[in-house]
This record gives sequence, C-alpha cells and structure tokens, in this order.
Amino acid sequence: MLGLIENFNPWLTGIILNAFLLSIAWFLPKKLLTPAGFFHAWLLGVLIWGTLGWQGYVVVMFYFLVGSSVTRIGMAQKEAEGIAEKRSGARGPENVWGSALIGALCAVGAGLVSYQILPNSIAKSLFLLGYVASFSTKLSDTCASEIGKAYGKRTFLITTLQPVPRGTEGAVSLEGTIAGIGASLLQALVGWGVGLIDGFGLLWCILAAFVATNLESVIGATLQSKYNWLTNELVNVINTLIGAVAAVLFSYIWVSVIA
Repeated sequence: MLGLIENFNPWLTGIILNAFLLSIAWFLPKKLLTPAGFFHAWLLGVLIWGTLGWQGYVVVMFYFLVGSSVTRIGMAQKEAEGIAEKRSGARGPENVWGSALIGALCAVGAGLVSYQILPNSIAKSLFLLGYVASFSTKLSDTCASEIGKAYGKRTFLITTLQPVPRGTEGAVSLEGTIAGIGASLLQALVGWGVGLIDGFGLLWCILAAFVATNLESVIGATLQSKYNWLTNELVNVINTLIGAVAAVLFSYIWVSVIA
C-alpha cells in the first residue's frame, strides 16, 4: 500500500488523504474540530505529508488524536468548574496553529533540505529533531494540564509553590507532571519508531518537553494575566518553540562535548 502511495506526487497524495480522513471526521458525533478548524487541519496535514511524508504525518496524527482524547477526560467536571477548554475541546484554527506552527516550520525546513534547496544533511536532522520535540512538548503540556485539572489532588503555583485551585494559570500538580512526562515519552517514541530521530534524539525530546512545559507554567503564572495579547494560543507557540530549540541545543551540546 505504501509503495503505491509513494508513486504519487506527495503533495497530491497529501491533498487526497487529508480530504478523505477529514471527511470521515466531519461526520463523527463528537466534533474534534470546528468547521474552520477542519480546513486549517487539512492545510497542516497536506504540508506535513508533502514535506515529511507518512513518517511526519504519523507524528502529528498521534499528537492530534491523543491530545483531543485527553482534553475530553473529565469534561463534565471541568465544565462545571469553569476550567474546561472552550467548545468542549473542539479545535479551531487558532488551536491548530498554536499547537503546530513551530512543527510546521521545522517540517518546511526539513523539506527544503530534502528538495535540495538547502544542501545540508545535518540541518535536516536538526529540523526533524525540532519537529518531534515541538509535538512532544505540546502533548506534554496538554496532558499535564488536562490530567491535572481532572485528577490533580493538590495543585501549586509553580513560582511560589502556594496551593491554588485546579485550572489556575501556572498551576502544577504531581498527577499532571507525571502525565506530561509520560506523554512526551510516548510522542518521542513515535518519532523514533518512524525513523525521524535516533535514541539520543528521543532523550533530548523528553528533556526539552519537561523544560518547556515548566517554563510555560512560569509564563502563565507571571505574564499571561498581565497582557491581553498573550493568549493561550500564543503561549502554545512560545512553548513549542522553547521545546524545539531546547532539543536542538541539547543535541548540539552533546555532540560538542563528545567530539
């Protein structure tokens, strides 16, 4: 089946495949995306397939399916407490690109190398590492937040360690932290399993996700309430950027030390 797909132009394949999958999702009883979200998810899917092929597509699909599922855990309780995601977790364009913009840029960078527009094989491996790390970071953040809001017994503000209610910006919990680490591990394992990163890359993604997720909590606790323009979606972009850059820096430092 994959052999037949690879005979097609990857961009045409991406257009057809994403139209087919999203048409199925459109008729599901529980909407994963808003109408505009479907179109932007289609654009993202085509871009990922066209630049990274099925390997990159598996990574982003794993993030989307797991992230959407986790968001719905304890939804009734979270809605009653006023801490649930808006639209019962259905993703709009702002959610799509808030979560995936950095990953998409990394995919474009890797694609430019593959199409020999950027002739640097080392750069491609770093773009691929950044791609996987960005989604490892975002899934870690999503799972830490949603599991913490649903099951966190004690939540603390990350900057002061003072007890705060669940759902407070910048709050962390043991349950959420463990869920976040587990999520980043699973997402990185998917990236490793499809051959986008190696064993060290898997480690860098997990460490980068942990750093970025905690820094995102610091941003939420200190800055987000002060500036109206610092929306959740923009914080997600910053969060995934930190994760991608951190993973690349970890890799660079490691290579520099052992070289």
